[in-house]
Amino acid sequence: MFEENDLGILIFMFGAIVGSFLNVCIVRLPKGQSLVTPGSYCPKCLQSIVWYDNIPLLSWLVLTGKCRQCKAVISFRYWLVECLTATVFYLFYRHYGLDWVLPAYGVMVSGFIVAAFVDFAERIIPDEVSVGGMGAGLVLSVLVPRLHTPGHEELLLGSFLAGALVLACIGLGFIYPVFCKHLMDKEDALADRMVKGLVLGSLIVITLINANAPHLPAGQAGLLALSASLSGLIVGGGAVYAMGLVGDIIFKKPSMGGGDVKLMAMAGAFLGWKLVLLAFFIAPFFGAVYGIIEKIRTKDSAIAYGPFLITGVLVSQFWGEQIITWVLNGGIYGS
Repeated sequence: MFEENDLGILIFMFGAIVGSFLNVCIVRLPKGQSLVTPGSYCPKCLQSIVWYDNIPLLSWLVLTGKCRQCKAVISFRYWLVECLTATVFYLFYRHYGLDWVLPAYGVMVSGFIVAAFVDFAERIIPDEVSVGGMGAGLVLSVLVPRLHTPGHEELLLGSFLAGALVLACIGLGFIYPVFCKHLMDKEDALADRMVKGLVLGSLIVITLINANAPHLPAGQAGLLALSASLSGLIVGGGAVYAMGLVGDIIFKKPSMGGGDVKLMAMAGAFLGWKLVLLAFFIAPFFGAVYGIIEKIRTKDSAIAYGPFLITGVLVSQFWGEQIITWVLNGGIYGS
């Protein structure tokens, strides 16, 4: 049997290996390239990288950040992603222990790492990450119901909030074309109809599950978790979508990327409506500081917001319940 420290080391090493694959995703997904073929190669001399030069964390240090063949500089980002992924996997293990939620959250945070680095570099969040993450969150919520343990009142409140957000977004959708017709194209309109269909279908599923929740047998925890996951998906994506519509109407220009909407929908699928809504309010505190610095440095007010949404999500995941309790108790004034 492995001791706790030995298992922690193994999980750290596994995280570094996953980080090596995430580097491939970060480089190739924005270019639409295969993640499988060809194997790793130097982007400068195009020579294949042999296995002993592709060992996570170690090879970059041994080669002092340079290609063995052409001596071209290998970005420090490769080592950083491997180290970050390994560290995050280890911290999740220390927090949750050896539990089935661990691989589920491993999938989530892997998607977050890819999304953050791609967004910083390219100002996009690949659908393979966000939309794929939504699907993964829903499926894993059914397979690992402990991702969501809401009471009946919380389920009902989540479905009510999801419905209210959908109605708000539909209402804003009628106003949006009047003020921002020049921002819409046929692809946007088609995507908008598809999203509305998906959301309304999800609301029907949530309503049916929650209406029968008191009568469901104990073995149907997966169905309740699915309802909580769907509510989180709608609330997470809907909150950002509504904020973007309001921003578009006020500023007469796009104010929120669709990738951010899908990213928060993905987060909600894993964390549920309560924590993802808290993350929505936390994220601006991180984004504002960076935005001010970038505005001074580059005179550009547009920033990659995805990494700050992710930061808000992770803060909410680990300390959300304490923050909510603190706020409900009056915050500073109640101390």
